[in-house]
Amino acid sequence: MLLASCGRGPTVAVSDPGVSVELAQLRKATLSEIRYRIQLDIPESVDRKISGTARIDFLWSDASGRDLVLDFRNPAERVDWIKANGVEVTPEFQADHILVRARDLLPEGRNRVTLGITAGDEALNRNPGFLYTLFVPDRAHFSLPVFDQPDLKSRITWDLIIPRRWNAIANAPLEQRSAARDSAFAGDRDRLIFAESDPLPTYLFAFAAGEFESIRREINGRRMELLHRETDREKLERNLDAIFGLHATSLQWLEDYTGLEYPFSSFGFVLIPSFQYGGMEHPGAITYRASSLLLEENATEAQYLGRASLIAHETAHMWFGDLVTMAWFDDVWTKEVFANFMAAKIVHPAFPAVDHDLRFLLAHHPAAYAVDRTRGANPIRQALENLNQAGTLYGAIIYRKAPIVMKHLEQRVGEEDFRKGMREYLSRYAYSNADWNDLVHILDEFEPSDLRVWSDVWVEQPGRPTISLQREGDGQPGIVLQQTDPWSRDRVWPQRLEVAFLSDSESDAPRLLHRAQVELRGASVEVPIPAAARDAKTVFVIPNSGGVEYGLFEPDPASLSFLVERHAQLEDPLLRGVAWLTLWDAMLEDRLPPETLLSAAVLSIETEPAEQLVSRILTDVTQTYWRFLTESQRRRWSGVLEDAVWSAVEASETRTRRAEFFTTYIELASSREAVARIGRIWSGEEDVPGLSLSQRDRIAMARVLALHEAPGWRQILDAQASKIRNPDRLAEFDYLRDSLDADPEIRRAFFESLRDPASRHREPWVLQGLANIHHPLRAPAAIPLVLPALEMLEEIQKTGDIFFPAGW
Repeated sequence: MLLASCGRGPTVAVSDPGVSVELAQLRKATLSEIRYRIQLDIPESVDRKISGTARIDFLWSDASGRDLVLDFRNPAERVDWIKANGVEVTPEFQADHILVRARDLLPEGRNRVTLGITAGDEALNRNPGFLYTLFVPDRAHFSLPVFDQPDLKSRITWDLIIPRRWNAIANAPLEQRSAARDSAFAGDRDRLIFAESDPLPTYLFAFAAGEFESIRREINGRRMELLHRETDREKLERNLDAIFGLHATSLQWLEDYTGLEYPFSSFGFVLIPSFQYGGMEHPGAITYRASSLLLEENATEAQYLGRASLIAHETAHMWFGDLVTMAWFDDVWTKEVFANFMAAKIVHPAFPAVDHDLRFLLAHHPAAYAVDRTRGANPIRQALENLNQAGTLYGAIIYRKAPIVMKHLEQRVGEEDFRKGMREYLSRYAYSNADWNDLVHILDEFEPSDLRVWSDVWVEQPGRPTISLQREGDGQPGIVLQQTDPWSRDRVWPQRLEVAFLSDSESDAPRLLHRAQVELRGASVEVPIPAAARDAKTVFVIPNSGGVEYGLFEPDPASLSFLVERHAQLEDPLLRGVAWLTLWDAMLEDRLPPETLLSAAVLSIETEPAEQLVSRILTDVTQTYWRFLTESQRRRWSGVLEDAVWSAVEASETRTRRAEFFTTYIELASSREAVARIGRIWSGEEDVPGLSLSQRDRIAMARVLALHEAPGWRQILDAQASKIRNPDRLAEFDYLRDSLDADPEIRRAFFESLRDPASRHREPWVLQGLANIHHPLRAPAAIPLVLPALEMLEEIQKTGDIFFPAGW
């Protein structure tokens, strides 16, 4: 159906699901000053429907006389009645839309539309004992009638009726809690009315309600509230100071950097068991995966850093994404890049012992390269015709590559001028919308070269350059860095390279001779051998030693051999990190056999002092062992790797380092001896030196014992289940039992159950179940399930949250 016009103006199709760019543009031109009041009567039972009303006030001006279009999934089934300016009207329903006739509205000025509704469960994430909204990117209309597009910022008042023993949190402070007088459900119930929010896009409308404990603190004059469901009081108390403190530190840093005070009326956060993402930046009600913040006693350094980064990321969104929001989801990357980029800066002071340049390298390059090395790579900024495809834009490119590109931009503009540009951007577009070109226009004032040309290849196009190192001749007068486009499009990625020259000797550690700053603006650049290196017998070169360069870097054969044999002895931890990623890339590009990479890794496992680099190496070792070795090669390497990792467990001087190695030992264990040791540790017959094992550790060991079909594996799973007291963790364990079963038919039945969307409700559980089914030990039985899983992918994209399809 086309949205008809009595006068002039374009027609807009509304018969298809989702919000098209044409519909969004029409509404942006005709609607303003939107206010919602949403009242929901929420039953305790997840089997009963949530009813309520939605009142929408707005200014409307459309000289063309077109009908007003609201977005709501399955409106014919969920709308009981509609009133326009107090008069009941008969609307028309089309796909995901409600059409309120233009004749029923005032042609100019303020209108009010009120609807009696049954709220859709799709985006309300209802669970026994709690529920929470998750409307990003276009899912608000899955549950409520709204104008569901990011450039129609609105204010919302939440009015919730809930069981009396429940708590709730929303986008603004709680104004009133009183006994409910008009609930449709029996039992003691309260009505909670929250203040009207600041202007927000619909994807940030949020509340959570349920059997949560509320904890309030005030730090530096800022009141904060935490809602949680954790039953382990010791774990809770061990983490609370850090959780509140990291939020306070992030807020203070961002206020100082931006020159703007926290821009919203309340600050709170809720910890959700098995939340779909690490976190979601709802103002007043940030949502986190509980396990990401409530760390175990033997958490690794990577987990401590990850928690700090996650909190900094979501807090940064309050300014970058929430205060200033992209106009359309083709620029969703801008909010994510700023949040990640600022988070890296925020975390720095909190971890003074950590090499943060190395941290940036390891946190961004591996994940970005994993996409950009493939033919399926996507650009940072992608076209988007309909918001129902917005979820496909998310991934490692916007979360990991974009911060690297922003680092390059900061280098070009200068750190202080970049900050000035950011302040101008936030001030100019506060409580409004902006796109990437708006920022480029601001930063162009500080950069003499044309940022649009630079942006075209880095932001608008996919892939990465291949940068190979060639020596000019036997006399070594210099080296040439040659840039090529792996997609044969003759593209050039301009960037600054830091080139390290090193020498080696049999008795000493490799010596850094010189670092040269090189601007790569074209297909190649010549770099002279520095004077400090001319007397060296052999000079080895690392062309990306700064840690922010981006591309497939191919050393010459001599330098590659040097990295294999001597990377662990390099003095600079950042150089060691760059060297390791270069070796990993070389293995994936078939320039280095997997077994050679493992030999290089063994050199580092016990001696590498930087724990974050240890974590990266161990991750790659595990992947190489399970994904790139043949079965006979695994038999040859299992004992070598298990012995090296267990020796590191025993030799580690810190608890975090020991935990890192023990986690890897569990994942690598495949020999009869190693699996037996895991069994003894699980049962308590053997201890791990210096580690107090958590329930999650024991669950992980029980999983491995089941995968290996260790003697008594069924009894092990039964015993483990009997020890789990937290109802959320027990529900997860029970859900995953069949995916671990030795019987392939039971595992197949688990997979077949996933065809029902209701069985995919807890997406992190689903992904873990798939990982169990497709573990290399179970590969022969899993192969027939690959094609059916791929055939379900389109439905998974339509029904799942934004990261679920890639995980699937």
